[in-house]
Parts: sequence; C-alpha cells; structure tokens
Amino acid sequence: MLKWKGRPLPTCACCVEPPAIAGISRRRLLGAGAAAGFAAAGFAPKALAQPQAPAKPHRIDVHCHIVPPTWFAAMEIIGRSDFPLKNWSVPKLIEDMDKGGVATSMTSPTTPQVTPLGKNVAVRIARESNEYAKKLMADHPGRFGVWATLPLPHIDESLKEIAYAFDTLKVDGVGCMTSYGNKWLGDPAFAPIWEELNRRKATVYTHPTSPECCVNLVRGVPDYVIEFGADTTRTIASLILSGASQKYKDINWIWSHGGGALTAFAERFQWQLIHTPPYRGKITLDTMNGELRRFYYDTAAISGGVTLHALNELVSSSQIVFGTDFPYRTASDHAKGVTAFFKGDDLKKVERENALKLVPRLRSA
Repeated sequence: MLKWKGRPLPTCACCVEPPAIAGISRRRLLGAGAAAGFAAAGFAPKALAQPQAPAKPHRIDVHCHIVPPTWFAAMEIIGRSDFPLKNWSVPKLIEDMDKGGVATSMTSPTTPQVTPLGKNVAVRIARESNEYAKKLMADHPGRFGVWATLPLPHIDESLKEIAYAFDTLKVDGVGCMTSYGNKWLGDPAFAPIWEELNRRKATVYTHPTSPECCVNLVRGVPDYVIEFGADTTRTIASLILSGASQKYKDINWIWSHGGGALTAFAERFQWQLIHTPPYRGKITLDTMNGELRRFYYDTAAISGGVTLHALNELVSSSQIVFGTDFPYRTASDHAKGVTAFFKGDDLKKVERENALKLVPRLRSA
C-alpha cells in the first residue's frame, strides 16, 4: 500500500454505500467534525495575518478544494480523508493564495464529494458544505467563490439543492464528479439536471473520480495517476456522443486537469469517431471540434510545458483557466509553470480574463 509520510493512502470504494455512513446522525457528524474541522477552519482575523506577496494577487483559481467540517467528518468515518485534507485550514489556504498571486479561489470539496454517503446523509452534507462555502465567501469579500455541491446521483434532491444554491446562496456555479456509479455525465438520467442548469446559463465545474468499473486496477498505481484523467475523458466523450453537450449549449463546462487524457486521445475523437460506425454520418468533424473547443480546461496538475503545449494545440488560450488543486498542489507551483509557458495577452486570459467570463461578478471584486 502506498503511504504518505507513513500514513496509508485510502483506496477508493467508489459509489458503494458504506453500511455505517447511511445511519450517521447529524449529532455524530457535527461532533466528529468539531475537533477536526472547526478549529482548523477558523475565521479569526488574527489567524489571517500572513505575509503578503509583493505584487497584488490577480489570478482566479477555478480548482481549489475546501474542507467543510461535517463533510470531513463523513470522510473520516468512511476512510476517505487523506493527509492534505487533515492538514487543511482557512489561514493556510489564504497564505497559499497570497504567495501564488491568487486573488480569488472558486471552491468545492474534492472527490468523492457526497456520492458514497447514502441519500439522506448526502443531501444534508451537500447543504452544509454549500452554506460553509458561502460563509467563507462572505467572511472574506472578493477572495472566494462557490461551486455548489449537489447530492448526485439523486436527481430530485439535486434539483432542490440547485434552487437553494442559486436562489438563496447566490452561488457562482456547481461542482460535480465526472461519473456516478456506472453513469457518466451524458447519461439520460442526468437530463433534468442539465435542463435546469442550461436554463440558468450555469457554469459546471467537474472533478474526476474513480468510476465504479475501474477502482484499483493496477496494484501499486493510485487511481489519481491514470484513472482520474481517463474518467474525465470518458465523460467528455459521453456528453458529446450522447448529444447532451450540443443540446445544452448554455452550460459552460470546465474540465479539470486540462481535460485529463483528452489531448492523448484527441485524434480518436477527431478521426476514428467521425469516420467509423456507429457514429459515422451522425457526428461531423465540425461538430466535434466545436464542442471540444467551446469547453473550458483548467491548468491544475498540467502546468508543465509538455501538457500545456498539448492542451494549447487542441484549444486556444481563450478556453484555458487557471487552477491549482490546493491543498494537493500549490498556487505558486502552478503560477510558475503557467507564466513560463503563456505570455502577454494569452497569459492574461489564462490567469484571469477567461474566468471573468464565467464569473462576471468578480470584475468588481
């Protein structure tokens, strides 16, 4: 088993409801989260007196993870809390933002969000996570935005959370996983969700996860090394080939990690799918390229020259947005790679201007 500084990394039991979690009471979650979460997440002004970067922060990070206390308590109970999450706090996040020149971070809990928790717990934890993120945003004006967590794959409950998140909390968009059980985002089961988000002209930020089919496939190789990138690519294919992405044109999609393995498989999207059954004659190259090139892709974990070059060959700089994957990576790390590759107007687009198109309220933040 792989270890982080002597700690075993948890394996994924994706989408299998653990017997314990379905019966977790609200009191138990709050109690478990109090010691691990509330102290670490403190909002005290004195705790935020950290050294500032020489230049005024200006970047917008679309891929930043927060650790709401009751969400973390649930992860602890099901064995899905790793070292970076245990070590997370609001002061550490703001310090990292300042060091990396990040003005605003768009936040969401990381994988698996609330998927394995069972419907009732998932609904409660999603709501509490969204309220926590909104409080973080209110307590630090201009520094944070919110990608709302939905209790997917529960459709009716997710529609209710969309209404609350947008109409009451005034969130900036939603954050969801690339797959749920054995369903990817183009599956017809998710149509009511996309119809509502399309009506709202919403932004959907996505984060990869380990799909039910493909957990721990290769001994000694963590799922995040290969499967996360593969799952992002699967769900992009699912959306395009099902016709969902063309149907819901008013949704802005953000794909984590530069679209995962998409650049490696781009020619298969642009040639094999176009020229061979069953999609020959059903989807054109113009349609395929139109969808691939209208999506947004973040720079989290792809800030090296090889990966950025491949992504920038597939799409223009107008579709690439800055992402850090904090607390798993740092803002400074990604700022270094992004500024080494992009220059001038392209750099301005990637670091800030493209994100402003998705979250226009930040123009006055």
